[in-house]
Amino acid sequence: MQSNKHHVLFLLLLLYGAFTASAQEDQIKSLPIVAFRDTIKAPLMPDPKLQDTVLTDSTKVDSLNGKKPLLLDKIKYKAKDYVKMSQKDQKIYLYNEAELYYQDTELKAGIIIMDYVKNEVYAGRLKDSLGNYTQLPFFKQGTNEVIPDSIRFNFDTQKAIIWNSRTEQQAGLGQLGSDAMKVYAQITKKENDSVYFLSEGKLTTSKDTVNPDYYIRVKKAKFVPQKKVIAGFSNLYIADVPTPVALPFAYFPLTVGRTAGVMMPTFGSDPTRGYFLQNGGYYVPINDYVDLTLTGDLYANGSYGFRTQSVYSKRYKYRGNINFRYENLVTSQKGFSDYSRSTIYNIQVSHAQDAKSNPNSRFQASVNLGSSSYYRNSLLQQNLPNTQVNNLSSSISYSKTFPEYPSVNLSLTATHNQNTNTGVVDVTLPTLQASMERIFPFAPREGIKKGIIQNVNFQYNLNARNSISTTEDDFLTSRMFENSRFGARNSIPLSTNFKVAKHFSVSVGGSYEDVWAIETYERGYDTVTKREVVTDTISGFDRYGTYNFSASIGTTLYGLVNFGEDKKIQAIRHVMRPSVSYGYTPSFDQYYDSYIGADDELELYSRFEGTLNGAPGLNKSSSMSFSLGNQFEAKVRDKDSTATKPKKISLLSNLNLSTGYNFEADSLKLSPLNLSGGTNILNNKMAINFGASLDPYAIDNNGTRINTFNVDNGGSLFRLTTARANLSYSLSSETFGKKKDEKKEDNKDEYDYVAASGGRDDDLFGRANDFNENRPEDERDKDSEDVENPVYGTKLPWDLRLAYAVNYSNSNRQNTIGSHSLMFSGNIQLSPRWKIGGSSGYDFKNKGFTLTQLRFERDLKSFRMNFNWTPFGTYKRWYFFIGIKSSILQDLKWENRSKRN
Repeated sequence: MQSNKHHVLFLLLLLYGAFTASAQEDQIKSLPIVAFRDTIKAPLMPDPKLQDTVLTDSTKVDSLNGKKPLLLDKIKYKAKDYVKMSQKDQKIYLYNEAELYYQDTELKAGIIIMDYVKNEVYAGRLKDSLGNYTQLPFFKQGTNEVIPDSIRFNFDTQKAIIWNSRTEQQAGLGQLGSDAMKVYAQITKKENDSVYFLSEGKLTTSKDTVNPDYYIRVKKAKFVPQKKVIAGFSNLYIADVPTPVALPFAYFPLTVGRTAGVMMPTFGSDPTRGYFLQNGGYYVPINDYVDLTLTGDLYANGSYGFRTQSVYSKRYKYRGNINFRYENLVTSQKGFSDYSRSTIYNIQVSHAQDAKSNPNSRFQASVNLGSSSYYRNSLLQQNLPNTQVNNLSSSISYSKTFPEYPSVNLSLTATHNQNTNTGVVDVTLPTLQASMERIFPFAPREGIKKGIIQNVNFQYNLNARNSISTTEDDFLTSRMFENSRFGARNSIPLSTNFKVAKHFSVSVGGSYEDVWAIETYERGYDTVTKREVVTDTISGFDRYGTYNFSASIGTTLYGLVNFGEDKKIQAIRHVMRPSVSYGYTPSFDQYYDSYIGADDELELYSRFEGTLNGAPGLNKSSSMSFSLGNQFEAKVRDKDSTATKPKKISLLSNLNLSTGYNFEADSLKLSPLNLSGGTNILNNKMAINFGASLDPYAIDNNGTRINTFNVDNGGSLFRLTTARANLSYSLSSETFGKKKDEKKEDNKDEYDYVAASGGRDDDLFGRANDFNENRPEDERDKDSEDVENPVYGTKLPWDLRLAYAVNYSNSNRQNTIGSHSLMFSGNIQLSPRWKIGGSSGYDFKNKGFTLTQLRFERDLKSFRMNFNWTPFGTYKRWYFFIGIKSSILQDLKWENRSKRN
């Protein structure tokens, strides 16, 4: 117990002090000591009921000793159960759903202990009533996030010790979840802001963070977030079972975006060419707009190949790519009778300019040229669909517009067309085209033009070409220019139009054309040998002019048949557009010469025959032509009961008829009747196009047309000479279900690869699968990522595409089918992780199947497995692949293939 009579003791001490002071007052000296008020205040105990409190250090810093304060920033913290501050321990205790924020550090955990003197924090889990740990710590510093079992962190040194840490790093494609690397470690030492050291770690891209289906075990590693992981001994585990795949050290890049690096090759064995390394190379991002990919293949028997690809793009300016592929193919071994060696190549260039970058000039290119046998002999699996390509074409053009009145358009174009079956190459190098806009000399520039005079207009067009026809062997050599031909056409069309009786549109006009040539050809009979006609080439500029006149009248007629609003088909509408045209072209016999032939007969010829644009017409033409366009529509009752108006559907999009009559012809004055049409039915899922040619004249026993109508020769009114029909149909499981928004094609890149090489933009020729290239995860992965064993029930997603084509010819009673084929492709999703598909076709004329491809795909969560099989035919083969889907570890794969035929 303490005494409460402190004042009695204080009084006694005061009397004693006064007595001793009076006895020695001459010996006392005062000290110059100034008293100051103590400004240090002890921090108050925070109220435990507060959920969000702020702790600040009120101690002022002595400007003389320069000591740093204990805390450099405010601390924000809260907890669900209690917040306790111990002045004795100089610590803050947070329990249950605890949160702490200090500078750029964010910490959440079940329990947090903060030592504000040492600037150190500890966070851990809580155990519930069942003995399970909950509320794992969440540690975030800057952009780095870690989820451990427990953590100890020092704010001053930025060092930490982390137990059972878990972190996720975006890498590779960056924005896709499948390309997120999960890093686990039993013990992690944080050295500074950017370096971690791991002990007994696991690396995986699996979505299952608790029990990953695979991981790479590393004993020790250095981890730099968002940059790399450098590990010692690394071993691949699948379902916690170690595999023979191991490395003494490993490097895992974790960079996001484009970075330079080595592209690991595919290891495998080809039955024909032995062991190989395929698709190995190096990637170089040159700058923000251009990159370069160098890849190559090497085979044990001496075959090799290399490829370069550069993709460039600048927003609102241009985009494109340049691809070059070369393969040296060796068959068998030197010294054997079946030894052979060949080289193939392919060049693809694509350039597109944004129209907004320069509206008055435009440069674009689409190039696809190379060896005719490149796609058929290429060793790359993705080139299989392109084996059906029969034509390679290219075009490079530059156009310029001069907008001042009258505006002029200029374009310079180089084209290339190569038949892969015959090896014939046709090139225009270059083509110059110029055109001036229409000028109305008798009408004001602004306002509506009325009458026949104000609508008089003319324009000017120029087309000049240098045409080259060569072979694949001579292509890109000096020999290709030996047979080049140059020609130009200058045309000035003049026309006007007006209305007659308000419903008839009349057009009247003519055209003058001036044709230029730099070489002409003279012919004469060899009077010495009397065996052949001699042709002499006359070098030098020469020209001829032609002209013609034309007139046409047309109108539009509408017909409507109503069946009543209570009917399912309420009305049918018929639109007809008849047109009658007349054209006159005189004979230009002034450009023709003659020579005495072998039988002393006079032979006519033109010196312009054999030039690029040919010779003018010798026969006068005065012809009238007739055409009729038809369109059929229907109004039907809408199935939607809430709809207030009937639904319009197209019965026949177009049905066109055309024929003609030549008044100046000696015989066969009537032209054949041409018929063409097309429509889309079944909600535009089926497209139908057809055409036919009907000849009114009969033929003799030799198949030659005679000046006798077929009906007068004992036949029908018209004789069917040619006919064609094309049908395409596309349907899927969604066709019979509820309407949904159209989804983007999953394999658009594969279709674009085939289309850019001259093939189809669908999978009727097969798919250009390149399993070595990483692809975005499927939509089904996103939908079922949290489901262990998703099921479909009774619905199986599927799709089917059909294309049917037939051509008939009977011009001289041959009565033959030129081509008759059916192509089909489809896919079936047997389960959320099993998918099968195929493409094939049948040629009814040749009685055989076209290129057939069967595809099997299995989604193994983090892995994908593919098996492609061409069971028969010229390209009979099979191909197996299994590998990790993520682009970060896509080099962990295995593939095998069969021997090619």
